[in-house]
Order: sequence, then structure tokens, then C-alpha cells
Amino acid sequence: MKAMERMICLVDGEHYLPVTKAAVETLDSMEHIDVKALIFIGGTEKLRTSSPDEYSEMMERPVYFGEDHDRIPYELIGKLIRKYCADTVMDLSDEPVLDYSKRFRIASVVLGEGAVYRGPDFEFQPLTEYDVLEKPSLKILGTGKRIGKTAVSAYAARLIHERRYNPCVVAMGRGGPEEPEIVRGDEIDITPEYLMEQSDRGVHAASDHWEDALMSRILTVGCRRCGGGMAGDVFITNMKRGAELANTLDADFIILEGSGAAIPPVKSMRHIVLVGANQPIMNIKNFLGPFRIKLADLVILTMCEEPMASDMKVREIVEFIGDINPDAEVIATVFRPKPLGDIAGKNVLFATTAPESVQGLLVEHLESEYGCRVVGTTPHLSNRPLLQKDIERYINEADVMLTELKAAAVDVATRDALEAGLEVVYCDNIPVVRDGSQDELDDAIIDVVEMAINDFNTRKTP
Repeated sequence: MKAMERMICLVDGEHYLPVTKAAVETLDSMEHIDVKALIFIGGTEKLRTSSPDEYSEMMERPVYFGEDHDRIPYELIGKLIRKYCADTVMDLSDEPVLDYSKRFRIASVVLGEGAVYRGPDFEFQPLTEYDVLEKPSLKILGTGKRIGKTAVSAYAARLIHERRYNPCVVAMGRGGPEEPEIVRGDEIDITPEYLMEQSDRGVHAASDHWEDALMSRILTVGCRRCGGGMAGDVFITNMKRGAELANTLDADFIILEGSGAAIPPVKSMRHIVLVGANQPIMNIKNFLGPFRIKLADLVILTMCEEPMASDMKVREIVEFIGDINPDAEVIATVFRPKPLGDIAGKNVLFATTAPESVQGLLVEHLESEYGCRVVGTTPHLSNRPLLQKDIERYINEADVMLTELKAAAVDVATRDALEAGLEVVYCDNIPVVRDGSQDELDDAIIDVVEMAINDFNTRKTP
């Protein structure tokens, strides 16, 4: 038997009241739908009364109005979802009361309450969240791809490990394994030759969980996923099995790592959200960017420097985050490369996914901080043909291939370098606090960890 669906309807004054009433009664006549209440969201052309009591009497069910009839009552929508334990918000409004941006904002509110937002030809489903973890946990997710999520995840994992919380990372990626894969970064020596062996066996040895294991030297579990919806759900993934596997491992704290803009479909206690300052401001402020930001206990804003983002843009993003999620701490950062091996006095070919526009900054940092000479750079780790061309151009001048562990780092960059007799050194990316102390970022991450542990202990208390 199908469960009863508790529904709230959004209505407006641009529709003739008997027409709206007929639509609501059509919904309520369905055996599996129970229309609990209506929310008036604006429009006055055909509105005969602005009295909630009169409107409720006419519609024969509770009708709620916002304080300003000309503005969408977003907060009221969330409040009434909670009041009626609504499963679905049905949109019976239209232009001119609602446009695309307003509908996405409503979607952010509704999805944030765990309900379905539905209209005549659209439906937004809340995120899938399997409640399977048996240990304290946090989730690291992003508002897009190539904003440094894995670098921040590795940094956070390393910090959490150093503070002796004994973490395990469960990561999902587009190139992840068919079955969840354990990588003992805390036990094995992950050398270029070892990664080549894995690659030759058909393993995507530059997948995120390998990067986490190499950079942070901790236990990781690798999973796969395909597809990513607008709110962050995925089409297929084995991450639920990966999380269940993590329950059985010798770890006391679990970090769930997202993939691009896709969000791990496993419930966690707390959330760290990455926002790339290089992203179009429209994508951050509109669509379902606000939905992701509202999930955050901590927002780490990355790439906060020219030419990727002006100071004015960074301030605008920080202010926007503060407006929609005032409880979340916001920390602005930039990335700086950190070789895992000694490159002093050596000629270096540097392979990265960073855009060409910032390569000058990164080269200057490498040469000044690590005493090397960068003879060539390539931003094409995620484009195999262009990466191959760049390597051919510079490889005879280099002693060392310095590469991030991403995309084609193993099967192209590492392979070509080893065949040419070059040393291969992998490179971490460190999120550096832009204006302030690095302790500010470290303390904020540990605060989220402590909140997650407290949530878990409170939940486990009878």
C-alpha cells in the first residue's frame, strides 16, 4: 500500500480562485495525497481578499500569507514544511510571480528541509542519504569541480590524523573501482613505481582515494560514481558499501569526500563545503549553490587571488555566504604547491591542473621556497593529448617530473618520465589562509571534528 504523501501547495493571486481551488481538489482527491495547507506566494491581479481567514474559508483548508504579499515567503515555506512534516511542496504558481531564479531558491529551501519540490513539468528530489555509519563523521563537498576539494580533503585528513583522531577517508570518483578498494596509506610506500604497477593492472591509480592516501599517509577507501544531479545526487555509486566497509576498519573517525559537485549519499554529522572563488558568481548565488552552502558548518573559500578572483569578488562571496548561512565560519584561502620529495637544485617539469593564468605564481613559489629551477609547466593533466605534447617539449631539459596525483598523472606523466630516466616527485596542494594565521583554518577544521564527535556521542546516549 502506498504511503500517504503530506503535501503543501504554493498558490498565487494571478490565478482565478476557483481555478486554483479545482487544482488543489484534484490533488487532494488522489488517494495517496493529503494536501495539508496552502502558501500564498504573491500576485494580486485576481486576488479578491488578502485575509488569510477568508482565503482559508474559501479554499477549505489553511492558507498562509507572508508578511509582504509582493515577496516570496521563503522562510515561511521552510517553517510550514516542518510544521506539517510535509513530504512534498507542489508549485501551482507561474510567471510572473515566479521566475527561474526564484524557483531555484524555493528548491534550495525545500531540499534543505528534506522534501520534494514538484511542479507540472519538474521535480527536485532531496539528496539520498544512507544512515549507515557507526562512527563520528564529516562530509567534504564542493560547489563545483576543479576548486581544490581533494587537496583540502587531504589537508584536513592529515590534520585530523596528526591530532590523533585516527581517521579514514571514504572517497568517490568517476574513475573509482568496481568494488570499494582499501588503500593502506598508513602502511605501504606509495612510490611512482608502485603506482605504475597499479596502473598496469587496470587500476585508476590517480583516483582521489589514492591521492588522499599518498598525501596524508592514512587509510582510505575508494569508491566510484557516475552522473551528478543539480542538487548533487548521483546516478550510481558503491559509496554506501564503502561506508559500511569503513565501519569495520581500524579507524575512529570517517571523512566522506565528494566528487566534483556530487555529494556523498551517506549521512554524516557535519559538513565542510568548498566554494571556488574562481566560479561564476551566478553559480554561487543562484541555482542550487545556496543549497550546498546552507549545508556547511565550515565554508572554505578557495582560489581567492588574482587573476582567478578579485578582492571585490571575494568580499561579495563572503558576504553572501554570511547572509544565507550565518552560523558557518568562512575562511578564504589560496593554494600553494608542496613537493613530497627534495627538488632543491634540480630542473623541474611541473604538471598541474591549475589554469595557465596562475602558473607564474606557482612557479615563483616553487623556485623561491624549494630552490629548484622550473624549466617547463603544463596545465593539462586532465587532457592526455595536450599533456603528452607538453612533456615531449620539455622532458629533455628536466631532471624531475613534479606532478600532482590527478587525472593522467600516472599513466602519462609518471610513465613518460620514468621511461626517460627522470625522477618523479608528487606534489601536494596546500590551502593557505589568505589573510590571517594558518591556525585559523586548522582550528576551524578541528572544531567541526569535535562537533561531529559530540553529535555522535549524543545520538548514542540512551
